[in-house]
Amino acid sequence: MSGARVGFQSGESDPADVIPAEVGYIWHKSSHSASGAGQCVEVAALPRAVHVRDSKSSAGPELGVTPDAWARFVVYAARQAD
Repeated sequence: MSGARVGFQSGESDPADVIPAEVGYIWHKSSHSASGAGQCVEVAALPRAVHVRDSKSSAGPELGVTPDAWARFVVYAARQAD
C-alpha cells in the first residue's frame, strides 16, 4: 500500500475501498495548488472514502475520511474563504 491511511474509525470504511493508489485512485489537484504558495493538495474520491495527500509528496501519507466528513469540511472551508 502507498502511504498510511489515517482517519477511519472501526466500521467506517470497507477495506476494499482502501487500495494502493497505483491500482485505482484518480487524483485531482486543488485549483489553488497552482498559486505557488507551497500548500498543495490532491483528492481521490471513492464511493465510501475520500483520500487527501500532499501533491508535492505523492508517495507520502494520505488522510482518508468518509464522504460525509469531506463534504462537511468543504462547506466549512468555503465559509472560511469568504
